[in-house]
Amino acid sequence: MFMRFFTELREAKVPVTLKEYLALMEAMDKQVIDRSVEDFYYLSRAALVKDEKNLDKFDRVFGHVFKGLEKMGDEVAHDIPAEWLKKLSEKFLTEEEKAQIEAMGGFDKLMEALAQRMKEQKERHEGGNKMIGTGGTSPFGANGYHPEGIRVGQDKGRHGRAIKVWDKREFKNLDDQVELGTRNIKVALRRLRKWVREGSPDELDMGGTIKGTAEKGYLDIHLRPERRNKISVLLFLDIGGSMDSHIKLCEELFSAARSEFKNMEFYYFHNCLYESVWKDNRRRHAEKINTWDVLHKFPHDYKVIFVGDATMSPYEITYPGGSVEHWNEEAGAVWMDRVAQIYEHMVWLNPTAERHWDYTPSIGVMKQLVGDRMFPLTLDGLEKAMKELAR
Repeated sequence: MFMRFFTELREAKVPVTLKEYLALMEAMDKQVIDRSVEDFYYLSRAALVKDEKNLDKFDRVFGHVFKGLEKMGDEVAHDIPAEWLKKLSEKFLTEEEKAQIEAMGGFDKLMEALAQRMKEQKERHEGGNKMIGTGGTSPFGANGYHPEGIRVGQDKGRHGRAIKVWDKREFKNLDDQVELGTRNIKVALRRLRKWVREGSPDELDMGGTIKGTAEKGYLDIHLRPERRNKISVLLFLDIGGSMDSHIKLCEELFSAARSEFKNMEFYYFHNCLYESVWKDNRRRHAEKINTWDVLHKFPHDYKVIFVGDATMSPYEITYPGGSVEHWNEEAGAVWMDRVAQIYEHMVWLNPTAERHWDYTPSIGVMKQLVGDRMFPLTLDGLEKAMKELAR
């Protein structure tokens, strides 16, 4: 059973190694946990999952192997250790409820009945007290009540009495194959970190305190500066026009970036970078900021991130006066080259699906200007972009 769990994790692209599997088996052999499904879930997750993005895959495999939703049938009593489920029933059921279970033949009979009824039932069933369905008093199904229940296909418990929450997945928004959300973006942005201890010492240094106390024979308290992410980010966001369809995604990216990078400055532009940018879109024409001032204000160790679909006429990038909003004295390509000359670490995040890039000439031009460091605004693209910036 455990080897099946290991092989299915590998098949699901969760990068688990034989060494990690053997460590898990050693922990089981030394009985570091109680023999419960919940304890084993947390132990195996801690031992086998190294990256948060794989947590949802792990949950799905764990649910398939140990909960048996897809291959329940005759395997119910064999795939799931009965003693584990019994332990859970003893933990959550009252004496009166246990007596009711014994009256129907005990826990083993309950599991046998579940397997038999899943064979017999071919359609959805609601109400009643026998078949696997919803809203009834059968011990199997969802949204009903029975003192010894096995939940099948229900989002959450109604009475908190189910022996096992078969289909619970706590990390379903962390899968690297699902649509981006603020939480997923935060996970990807964490790739770009450089921890340092700077500033006033205001945090207890436990190791130094213990060592100093042992050496001097009396309490010797040591303090140290708080650990901070030293990475500084300069964020340029394309706004308006074709970017209107990507507003939600860009808002989530902006929110996650503000949370992850304490030292971040941001500016807006439209289509391509020109001689001016702005901070407030409501006053974009009245309160413009000279782009030269921005480039001279922030030192070269800043990480520069452009966010935009790069979808425009190629003339907007390559020719003076190409802007659709004003007469630009210098081509946008000139300004992009200036940024590249000042900042070694620069990437462009494009919310347009990568498969469409070849059909838009301006995307190809901009991709060349940023040194082929354009990445799709997906979880995988974000991770690659953060790795590029961290070099």
